Amino acid sequence: MSTRVVVMVVAVAGLLLAALTSLFTVSETQLALRTEFGAIVGTAYKPGLHWKLPWDQVVKFDRRILTRRPPTESFLTNDNRALTVDFYIKWRVKDPTVYYEATGGDETSAGDRVSDIVTDGIKSVVAQRTVEQIVASERAAVTADMFGSASRAVSALGIQLIDVRVERIDLPEEVADRVYEKMKQDFAKIANRLRAEGDSTATGIRAGADRERTEIISNAQRDALRIKGAADAQAADIYARAYSSNPDFYAFYRSLQAYERSLGQPNDVLVLSPDSEFFKYMKDPGSARK
Repeated sequence: MSTRVVVMVVAVAGLLLAALTSLFTVSETQLALRTEFGAIVGTAYKPGLHWKLPWDQVVKFDRRILTRRPPTESFLTNDNRALTVDFYIKWRVKDPTVYYEATGGDETSAGDRVSDIVTDGIKSVVAQRTVEQIVASERAAVTADMFGSASRAVSALGIQLIDVRVERIDLPEEVADRVYEKMKQDFAKIANRLRAEGDSTATGIRAGADRERTEIISNAQRDALRIKGAADAQAADIYARAYSSNPDFYAFYRSLQAYERSLGQPNDVLVLSPDSEFFKYMKDPGSARK
């Protein structure tokens, strides 16, 4: 092989090597930045194929949401009782430049720092509450107070805190028995108070209903008596006008009513004088026409 051919082969190999060391790809699940002798010279690379100088270095990070489960730790409450809290953290890289400068691009190191920040926040929240308050409250309440401050702290690392969720809160057995018994007593007091308030309200409602019923009945009886009195007066006036139009017939009709009520009953005995007015129309029926 001639020297010229060897030179050409070496040149082609060199060009191929230079091309290969000057190309890099970024996938859709990655963030990338380019450094030159340790200094950042390129960021915000979109997914696809990109050029670089052969001596440049490309650092890639996972742009997806990452999950971190810190080891179970004990937390002291406001009443100096130990709680075991299991939780997990959701986070992702937001600013590759800040993230690289703060953590060197090491995902494990970054996850540890995020865990430390969130753990300190949960410790602070737990320390401000008693065991009863933590057990009785929603689990989200344990992390809601610290989420804002933790988010601001991790943002200095170029990281976005997505979520912090408490999975389980355990109590030592001897503590749990005392706590649950205390909670039962507290809830029993609340239930008794609510029942007493309900009974008091019910008594007031019944008293008001009875008073209203009495007023309605009294008003109805008053109205009934008034209407009855007016009707009786109207009836008496009709009777008076009717009887005054024919007094003899009225006297005869009243006598017949008296006969009907007095006569024809077994074992009845009437003692009357012969000249009594009672048998006036029986002795002289024609007197009804006089």
